[in-house]
Amino acid sequence: MPYSPKFYYNSTLRDRSRELRQKRTLGEVLLWKALQKKQLLGLRFVRQRPIGPCIVDFFCPTLSLIVEIDGVSHVYKENYDQRRQLFLESRGLTVVRVQELDVRKNIEGVLELSKGTARQLEEQG
Repeated sequence: MPYSPKFYYNSTLRDRSRELRQKRTLGEVLLWKALQKKQLLGLRFVRQRPIGPCIVDFFCPTLSLIVEIDGVSHVYKENYDQRRQLFLESRGLTVVRVQELDVRKNIEGVLELSKGTARQLEEQG
């Protein structure tokens, strides 16, 4: 399903989204450095994007692909994260979840996972 900003964008979360862009974790900094400026398969990603009632870490509008980093703040939020992911997937979005530690210790593996998912979505296109 193609991305529609009018359908997904929640302007009430704009200020919180801006705040999150300023307070990044090390994993978010490292992954953004690898995703920005179309470095991953020439795809454009945005970060801390409001979509419905959620703010997602990284979003590729072209493929409706979300990359979420689960760090310490997610330890006791498994149910919340699961409901959130179900909401996003019900809107036709694909969610890739990675651990903060994996981003820090194995950024290449995280990028390969993201590339593989992006290629699958392109093929389904």
